[in-house]
Amino acid sequence: MGDKIATRDAYGKALLRLGAENPDVVVLDADLSKSTKTAGFAKEYPDRFFQMGIAEADMISTAAGLATAGKIPFASTFAVFAAGRAYDQVRNSVGYPHLNVKIAATHAGITVGEDGASHQMIEDITLMRAIPGMVVLSPADAVETEQLVYAAARYQGPVYIRLGREPLNVIFPTDYQPEIGKAVTLREGDAATVCATGVMTEKALIAAEQLAQAGIQIKVLNIHTIKPLDEAAIIVAARATGAIVTAEEHNFMGGLSGAVAEVVVRNAPVPMEFVAVQDRFGQSGKPAVLMEEYGLTAEAIVNAVKKVIDRK
Repeated sequence: MGDKIATRDAYGKALLRLGAENPDVVVLDADLSKSTKTAGFAKEYPDRFFQMGIAEADMISTAAGLATAGKIPFASTFAVFAAGRAYDQVRNSVGYPHLNVKIAATHAGITVGEDGASHQMIEDITLMRAIPGMVVLSPADAVETEQLVYAAARYQGPVYIRLGREPLNVIFPTDYQPEIGKAVTLREGDAATVCATGVMTEKALIAAEQLAQAGIQIKVLNIHTIKPLDEAAIIVAARATGAIVTAEEHNFMGGLSGAVAEVVVRNAPVPMEFVAVQDRFGQSGKPAVLMEEYGLTAEAIVNAVKKVIDRK
């Protein structure tokens, strides 16, 4: 575990490198450039930055137009606006024509904190993975964020990148190289598998250590790509450990929980438990307090693992 860095900060850093390496990279923002961390790119490359104002639908449509002209647009705003307010444009202007637009949505999940339910987007994974051809990325720390942003720029097609507001512990080394569509095994074990994404990956590792002290060895998979999901890795884990727990800062309906369950039920049916928001809206509060309130903790993962093992 290293320094605490927000994934949105890592995104801003990655944009600067991309801007220097590729003149076709352009950035759009919806009046939130200081919060989404695109302000650095705007300062360094003002001719390739487009401040669209509070007009998220217009921003997505403009990004689509830039993509048709050969540019690689990164469109940024809060997740509640990118996946919610602009959904029609994401679906019809980006997804349907399968354009090369990257949507980097910050402030996802309940860790937005005091902004409350109106801004705590816990449905975006469901919405974005349901769009045909949309890649959905959910990095766990700053290092993974930077690498996945670079990978998204290389990828030809629409990509949704889910980023957070709060600083997270760095859990990956600087030479870490994630690949779109490939889960990463962070810990081996045979009692059960925890499939985690985003902020919950670190909590899964903490839970694994606590369980190990009780003699329970679990496998931990970091699912940084929700779509295309690494089905092979999940099937192997399900057959090897006989039980799966998913962990995500998102509603359990249609998110990572739903994606993994779809694979498991078709290929290797095993008991499953979901550590996620249980079909509730968020509320205003300190991020850490909200994570406790909504059961998004290492302790909740430990309890889910014990429960799913009992169901084997």
